[in-house]
Amino acid sequence: MRKGYFLVFLTALISGFAVFINKFGVSVVNPNIYTFLKVLTVAIFLTGLLLFLKDWRRLKNLTGKQWLLLITIGLIGGSIPFLLFFKGLSLTNAAQGSFIHKTMFIWVALLAILFLKEKINKKFLFGGLFLLLGSLILLKKLPYSLNQGDLLVLLATLFWAAENTISKYVLRDLEGVIVAWARMFFGALFILIFLSATNQLPLISGLTLGQINWVLITAVILFGYVMTWYSGLKFIPVSQATVILLLGSPITTLLSLIAGGKINPQEIFSGILIIFGIIFVIGFKKTWQLIKETKKLTYARN
Repeated sequence: MRKGYFLVFLTALISGFAVFINKFGVSVVNPNIYTFLKVLTVAIFLTGLLLFLKDWRRLKNLTGKQWLLLITIGLIGGSIPFLLFFKGLSLTNAAQGSFIHKTMFIWVALLAILFLKEKINKKFLFGGLFLLLGSLILLKKLPYSLNQGDLLVLLATLFWAAENTISKYVLRDLEGVIVAWARMFFGALFILIFLSATNQLPLISGLTLGQINWVLITAVILFGYVMTWYSGLKFIPVSQATVILLLGSPITTLLSLIAGGKINPQEIFSGILIIFGIIFVIGFKKTWQLIKETKKLTYARN
């Protein structure tokens, strides 16, 4: 189980780094094209990994139900929500969209209670309050209403919450690399169908070399994200795993501070609240054990 927490913490670290490095990225012709190429590249990486590890043989033994669930994961996790999310962000402000996305842990917890029979204790509720407060601080004003963009981001968040819940169920019998492969492979396939139906595929020819390089860079980061996420999710409750992902926000803030960027007090206070919220949910003892194990790994590598 400690391995699971460590891998998901690593996912949060990758997530925080990804948001930070995206600030230096170049714009692309179309966010749908960018998403497709990134998802497709990761799917190719994972296919190669399955062939190298010879895990592809396990695909032959999958039942019809497992294939259906894996295809569903690709549809509601690797395709539809990406398209909804980026479209929604173009119609709302970044802070409000980010806040809505950060509520995913709430929807995942509800689904985990209903379908996975996970237990939510008082520590989770108390920590969740810290997490919400930390996210709210970054908003200049409370969202009294939702515009079209907000609704699209919320819908994408609900899709991802459902996908993570289904993934946790599937991971009871399958390895993380297979679930990650299915999400990206079928996700790329569904996005390809969408781009073909909307005549957006020709836009790929308009990409510059710099934009293609950036797709490759972000694809490598996404590859690390899905590998650590699904490998870790196999061993820990999905409700706690999605809470840990929120650590990506203060990590981004810390990286910006190290790089000499301007950090306002709101971001620092928000990060502190989010960290405290995660500690409450995971537990002080377990958090301390993870810190000690991380130190051991660091010293061992040095």
